[in-house]
This record gives sequence, structure tokens and C-alpha cells, in this order.
Amino acid sequence: MSDFNAFNSRHRRIAILRFLEESPGYTSNVSILTDVLNSNHIGISTTRDQTVTELNWLSENGFVSLGGRDDFRVATATSRGVEVAMGRATHPEIQRPGPRA
Repeated sequence: MSDFNAFNSRHRRIAILRFLEESPGYTSNVSILTDVLNSNHIGISTTRDQTVTELNWLSENGFVSLGGRDDFRVATATSRGVEVAMGRATHPEIQRPGPRA
């Protein structure tokens, strides 16, 4: 993976975790998460496939659990994922969150 792709992956992962941490039930679906990543607020150009790839990575590493069907994936942050989203824990493959206002 190139440095640029790795950089974007780290930022996608923290953006996903932060959004889930702020969502009711710590849950959202791939479609909404892709829209959030592409929004002007986040600004990380992302395809649906890239979102799914990042969610699979986050799931394999214990930061989210995945449910739903292949055509409608739903992600729920785990307690470990919430800790990373809040900056209480870190992982070298996830961008550390900046301070919140």
C-alpha cells in the first residue's frame, strides 16, 4: 500500500469510528458512512468499496462489529472502537483523533 493510501486509510478509520461514537446505538450503515466520509466536513474522497474495506479491517481488528447482508452492511462500534474514537486508546493503523472543541 502506498504512503498516500495508508494515510487515507488511517483517516477514514478514525472518521468512521468518530461518527459511530456520536451515532445513536453506535451504529450506522455503509451508505451513510460513505456519504459522511465524502462530505465537506470530512472531505476524504471515498467509494463504497473503500468504506466496506475499512469496515472489514476495523471488524477484523475488533473496533466494530458488522451485521446486515452483503448488500446492506451495518457497523456498530465496539467498546474498543469507542475508546479509540475518543482518544483514550490508540492504534498505529488508525489516525489519532484531534481534540474536540
